[in-house]
Amino acid sequence: MIDRRGFIGQVTLGFLARPLAAEAQPTAKVWRIGFISVSSAKYDDAFFQRLGELGYVEGRNLITERRYSEGRADRFPEFAAEMVRLKADVIVVITTPAALAVKRTTKTIPVVFPTAIDPVAAGVVASLARPGGNITGLTSQVPELVGKRLQFLKEAIPRLARVAVLWNAANPANARPWREAQDAARALGVTLQSQEVRGPTDFERVFAVMARERPDALLFQGDALTIQHTAQTVHFVTRNRIPSMFDGSEPVAAGGLMSYAADQWDLRRHGADLVDKILKGAKPADLPIEQPTKFELVINVKTAKSLGLTIPPALLGRADQVIDP
Repeated sequence: MIDRRGFIGQVTLGFLARPLAAEAQPTAKVWRIGFISVSSAKYDDAFFQRLGELGYVEGRNLITERRYSEGRADRFPEFAAEMVRLKADVIVVITTPAALAVKRTTKTIPVVFPTAIDPVAAGVVASLARPGGNITGLTSQVPELVGKRLQFLKEAIPRLARVAVLWNAANPANARPWREAQDAARALGVTLQSQEVRGPTDFERVFAVMARERPDALLFQGDALTIQHTAQTVHFVTRNRIPSMFDGSEPVAAGGLMSYAADQWDLRRHGADLVDKILKGAKPADLPIEQPTKFELVINVKTAKSLGLTIPPALLGRADQVIDP
């Protein structure tokens, strides 16, 4: 038999407790993240996928403000000012000019830079160990990276003498990799041909110069500008039969010869981890700039054969991926 008085009492207490419990629950926070880059890239998927794994879902507790300059670096100050007006909780930047623009605009909104090339020399942070200010992130470079790319090219092409370097001279972060390339070239007995670009209209010009000068190989220095023209560069080197070294596996799969670089997917995912830490209360000044730990050497054997090159077995044995359709 049911005790009706006890039952009614429990129900009454239950109804009385519900409003109190509802009042006690805080409203779920909706975070606003600014995302500034040159153009949309598939690597960005790794960043947003990781955010989702951490519980940040677009349309539920996350609003993402994405802004792309499409090669116009003069738009970065405008984007930075807009993120301040929108009261972004964190701003994510994918290129050094954007990071510098944001740094000049706000000293308080946290900034995460997951793909910094040389944030100290470029003036983005004070040091890797103690970034200071409101910016932290990861660097895609280590001091010996450019030298290793040249070394791998030399191993693949023993006769290597002249290497064209395609790089964005307008990006202050690229100054140090260029110096490192020069140092490595001297040690390897290689002459570098600087092919500088500063904007989207410069690529056809440098391609014309390289077609005329016929370097023994091309070294592609990736940043937010040059990566936009990767497909164009791969088309150029395959059409002109120029061995190439890139900084990501996609252009190698498309017909480039080799690549050696930090794992970009890994960098983006770790960038999302830093955003999560900051949204949970960490200060960027207390989060050291992290250096990459995963690197990939990729070689396209089919491209090597088409160029009349035989990749040494010892070099193939060191490759993380060999493309041989």
